[in-house]
Amino acid sequence: MKKPVLVESASAFIDEKIKELGDWRGKTLAKVREVIHKADPEIVEEVKWRGTPVFSHGGIVCTGETYKSAVKLTFAKGAALDDPSGLFNSSLEGNVRRAIDIHEGDTINEVALKDLIRAAVALNLKGKSKPKA
Repeated sequence: MKKPVLVESASAFIDEKIKELGDWRGKTLAKVREVIHKADPEIVEEVKWRGTPVFSHGGIVCTGETYKSAVKLTFAKGAALDDPSGLFNSSLEGNVRRAIDIHEGDTINEVALKDLIRAAVALNLKGKSKPKA
Protein backbone atom coordinates (compact mmCIF):
# COMPACT_ATOMS: atom_id res chain seq x y z
CA MET A 1 0.00 0.00 0.00
CA LYS A 2 1.35 3.40 -0.98
CA LYS A 3 1.78 5.88 1.87
CA PRO A 4 0.33 9.39 1.60
CA VAL A 5 2.78 12.25 1.02
CA LEU A 6 3.87 13.89 4.27
CA VAL A 7 1.86 16.97 5.17
CA GLU A 8 4.97 19.19 5.05
CA SER A 9 5.63 18.24 1.44
CA ALA A 10 2.01 17.95 0.28
CA SER A 11 1.66 21.70 -0.32
CA ALA A 12 4.90 21.73 -2.32
CA PHE A 13 3.68 18.71 -4.31
CA ILE A 14 0.40 20.50 -5.11
CA ASP A 15 2.33 23.66 -6.05
CA GLU A 16 4.40 21.57 -8.49
CA LYS A 17 1.31 19.85 -9.91
CA ILE A 18 -0.29 23.24 -10.61
CA LYS A 19 2.91 24.45 -12.26
CA GLU A 20 3.26 21.28 -14.36
CA LEU A 21 -0.29 21.54 -15.69
CA GLY A 22 0.58 24.97 -17.07
CA ASP A 23 -2.88 25.62 -18.50
CA TRP A 24 -6.42 26.53 -17.43
CA ARG A 25 -6.58 23.40 -15.24
CA GLY A 26 -3.60 24.55 -13.17
CA LYS A 27 -5.09 28.03 -12.80
CA THR A 28 -8.46 26.53 -11.84
CA LEU A 29 -6.94 24.16 -9.28
CA ALA A 30 -4.95 27.06 -7.81
CA LYS A 31 -8.12 29.17 -7.61
CA VAL A 32 -10.25 26.52 -5.89
CA ARG A 33 -7.37 25.80 -3.52
CA GLU A 34 -7.31 29.48 -2.59
CA VAL A 35 -11.09 29.51 -2.03
CA ILE A 36 -10.86 26.34 0.10
CA HIS A 37 -8.24 27.95 2.37
CA LYS A 38 -10.24 31.19 2.60
CA ALA A 39 -13.30 29.18 3.65
CA ASP A 40 -11.34 27.35 6.35
CA PRO A 41 -7.78 28.40 7.22
CA GLU A 42 -7.36 25.15 9.20
CA ILE A 43 -7.64 22.96 6.09
CA VAL A 44 -4.74 20.52 5.82
CA GLU A 45 -3.37 19.61 2.41
CA GLU A 46 -2.46 15.99 1.73
CA VAL A 47 -1.64 13.96 -1.35
CA LYS A 48 -3.09 10.45 -1.72
CA TRP A 49 -4.03 7.94 -4.38
CA ARG A 50 -1.25 8.42 -6.92
CA GLY A 51 -0.91 12.17 -6.52
CA THR A 52 -4.43 13.41 -5.85
CA PRO A 53 -4.57 16.64 -3.83
CA VAL A 54 -6.74 16.11 -0.74
CA PHE A 55 -8.09 18.88 1.49
CA SER A 56 -8.93 17.74 5.03
CA HIS A 57 -10.19 19.03 8.36
CA GLY A 58 -11.50 16.41 10.76
CA GLY A 59 -11.50 14.01 7.80
CA ILE A 60 -11.49 14.46 4.03
CA VAL A 61 -13.41 17.52 2.90
CA CYS A 62 -12.73 17.19 -0.83
CA THR A 63 -10.20 16.13 -3.42
CA GLY A 64 -8.97 18.18 -6.37
CA GLU A 65 -8.50 15.94 -9.38
CA THR A 66 -7.49 17.15 -12.82
CA TYR A 67 -8.64 15.56 -16.06
CA LYS A 68 -8.24 16.56 -19.70
CA SER A 69 -11.56 18.43 -19.79
CA ALA A 70 -12.29 19.21 -16.12
CA VAL A 71 -11.04 19.96 -12.66
CA LYS A 72 -13.13 17.79 -10.34
CA LEU A 73 -13.76 18.63 -6.70
CA THR A 74 -15.11 15.48 -5.07
CA PHE A 75 -16.66 15.96 -1.64
CA ALA A 76 -16.22 12.83 0.48
CA LYS A 77 -19.61 13.27 2.21
CA GLY A 78 -21.25 15.44 -0.44
CA ALA A 79 -24.54 13.55 -0.49
CA ALA A 80 -25.12 14.65 3.11
CA LEU A 81 -24.55 18.35 2.34
CA ASP A 82 -27.14 20.94 1.38
CA ASP A 83 -26.30 22.48 -1.99
CA PRO A 84 -28.78 25.34 -2.41
CA SER A 85 -26.68 26.92 -5.18
CA GLY A 86 -26.57 23.71 -7.21
CA LEU A 87 -22.78 23.46 -7.44
CA PHE A 88 -22.77 19.66 -7.49
CA ASN A 89 -22.97 18.60 -11.14
CA SER A 90 -21.24 15.21 -11.12
CA SER A 91 -21.40 11.90 -9.23
CA LEU A 92 -24.99 12.74 -8.35
CA GLU A 93 -26.17 9.12 -8.29
CA GLY A 94 -23.92 8.02 -5.42
CA ASN A 95 -25.03 7.55 -1.83
CA VAL A 96 -22.02 9.28 -0.28
CA ARG A 97 -19.90 11.44 -2.59
CA ARG A 98 -20.82 14.39 -4.79
CA ALA A 99 -18.58 16.31 -7.16
CA ILE A 100 -18.24 19.61 -8.95
CA ASP A 101 -16.79 19.42 -12.46
CA ILE A 102 -15.26 22.74 -13.50
CA HIS A 103 -14.63 23.10 -17.22
CA GLU A 104 -12.52 25.59 -19.12
CA GLY A 105 -14.20 29.01 -19.04
CA ASP A 106 -16.54 28.16 -16.13
CA THR A 107 -16.97 30.78 -13.43
CA ILE A 108 -16.52 29.57 -9.86
CA ASN A 109 -19.23 30.68 -7.43
CA GLU A 110 -16.80 31.44 -4.61
CA VAL A 111 -19.46 32.25 -2.01
CA ALA A 112 -21.33 29.00 -2.61
CA LEU A 113 -18.09 26.98 -2.70
CA LYS A 114 -16.99 28.48 0.63
CA ASP A 115 -20.38 27.57 2.11
CA LEU A 116 -19.99 23.96 0.90
CA ILE A 117 -16.45 23.74 2.31
CA ARG A 118 -17.60 25.07 5.69
CA ALA A 119 -20.57 22.68 5.72
CA ALA A 120 -18.30 19.73 4.89
CA VAL A 121 -15.91 20.65 7.72
CA ALA A 122 -18.82 21.07 10.15
CA LEU A 123 -20.11 17.63 9.14
CA ASN A 124 -16.65 16.11 9.67
CA LEU A 125 -16.36 17.70 13.11
CA LYS A 126 -19.91 16.90 14.18
CA GLY A 127 -19.88 14.28 16.89
CA LYS A 128 -16.10 14.39 17.37
CA SER A 129 -15.31 15.02 21.02
CA LYS A 130 -13.31 18.11 21.83
CA PRO A 131 -10.20 17.71 23.98
CA LYS A 132 -10.69 18.86 27.57
CA ALA A 133 -8.74 21.97 28.55
